Formats: sequence, C-alpha cells, structure tokens
Amino acid sequence: MPELPEVEVVRVGLEEHLVGRVVSSVEVLHPRAIRRHVPGEADFVGRLVGSKITAVRRRGKYLWWELADGTAVLAHLGMSGQMLIQPQNEADEKHLRVRIEFADGGPELRFVDQRTFGGLSLWDLVEVDGTVLPSAVSHIARDPMDPLFDIAAVARALRARRTEAKRALLDQTLVSGVGNIYADEALWRVGLHWARPADRLTVAQARDVLTAATEVMAEALRVGGTSFDALYVNVNGESGYFSRSLDAYGREGEPCRRCGSAIVREAFMNRSSFHCPRCQPKPRSRRR
Repeated sequence: MPELPEVEVVRVGLEEHLVGRVVSSVEVLHPRAIRRHVPGEADFVGRLVGSKITAVRRRGKYLWWELADGTAVLAHLGMSGQMLIQPQNEADEKHLRVRIEFADGGPELRFVDQRTFGGLSLWDLVEVDGTVLPSAVSHIARDPMDPLFDIAAVARALRARRTEAKRALLDQTLVSGVGNIYADEALWRVGLHWARPADRLTVAQARDVLTAATEVMAEALRVGGTSFDALYVNVNGESGYFSRSLDAYGREGEPCRRCGSAIVREAFMNRSSFHCPRCQPKPRSRRR
C-alpha cells in the first residue's frame, strides 16, 4: 500500500491539474470503486457533477480533494489504485474504474485499480484541532511532515504504548503516514529491532526513530516515492525510484550497508519485517 511519500507525489500532481476545475460528468465502471460511499452510485454521481474542486490535500496516507460545497472526495488507493490525468481521446486502461470529466474539456481524471481494494467516497468536512478533514479520517493523527506535528508529544505517546516499536509506528492514530517500508528503514537507521518494546525506548530513542522516519520519507519524496512494480505510479504514469536506496526493506540475504551482515526477514502482522541481526539485535524478553 502506498505510504506518505507516494501519496504526496500523487497529491501534488492532482493539485496541479484539478484545482479550480468543475466536474461535468462522472462514470462509474466498477461498483467496488465507490463501495465506501454508502448512499450509492446515483448519489455519488449526482453530488459530484457540477461541483468545483477548491483544494487537494493529504494527511498521512489519506488523500482527498475539497469541493466548494464543503464536502470532499476521499481517495483510498488500496494496493494498486492509481489516479491518472489523461487526454480524453486516450485509450481506456484495462482496469479503469471511475472516469471524471471536466467542464473545460481538458484532460480527465481516471481512477484505475487492478485489485479493486481502493475506492472513492464523498464525506463532509469537519474541523479537528484547527485542521479541516473529511469526517472519515478525523481520527487520523498528524504526520511528521505536518507543520503542526509535535515530535515531543508523539515521542511521549510512543513510549506509553505497551507494544512493539514497529507496531506503534504503524498506528495511524499515533503518527500517520508511516507504513511497513519506512518503519523498517527508520528502525534500521537508529539501530532498533522492530520488536523492541515501545515503553522501553528512551526519550532520545523515541525522538530519533520519529526523526529517522521523517528523514527517510523526505528522501523518498524527492525521488518520487518507492515503486516495486507498475502498480504505484504518479498522475503521469511514472514510477518512483527510492527502492534503489532502501537499506533494509526487501533486502533479505543482502549485506547490511553498515556492518555487512545479511539482512533478515521475519513475519510481522501478516507482512514481512526486515532488519540487520547485528545492528538491530533482538530485545531481551520481559521479566515475568
């Protein structure tokens, strides 16, 4: 699933092409693409046609565009969702799910999703701590690139969790935007094993891992995010290149770039976690 850098790349592309435009038509080609919009297809299309897009925003991994009537279209990219800007005469993609055309007759917006885990839905905007969000994501915490992100407060909250450090980093109600890839990269940078209890972290370690997550995501953003296959692309269909710079994630059996030991893969929450056994030693078990 795309993480913060990949979603931000898409947001920037959509902002360039969508803000100020008025929707003239909406075509839903697969019902699963709007399954999260509970009122159904007719309501989704009827409310969106004629609306003006005023902004494109993101919090963590969540992306939406705001409409002039105070609502927002929330885009969930799932594992293979793509938001593409295409000329109207361009041939349809094989897995095209939703087409949105605009009154100016310019390029259209296409939601393409091979695995159909993603989707679009309309939500009211609500204010939370001085920030306006779609009501569906009002519980999501600020991400490390948010100007109002309070690293000291988040570090305290991280150390209060009685769970593994990585599991805490993936908790989007604690800190948003960090997913499996960038959690592994941040933990490698600070030399912490993913299973290190969060409540055993020192204040400095908690701050360091949050700083490392921020830095690695910023680096990924500068090169368009991380792409392992053709499913993640920006609005122009281009892949990101940060996979070439990963130090831990996906490098099972390859030498650690710091000490030379072979990177190890372990099962974690139905996914995989990668670490260096020398630089990131397993924590001792808690005493009973």
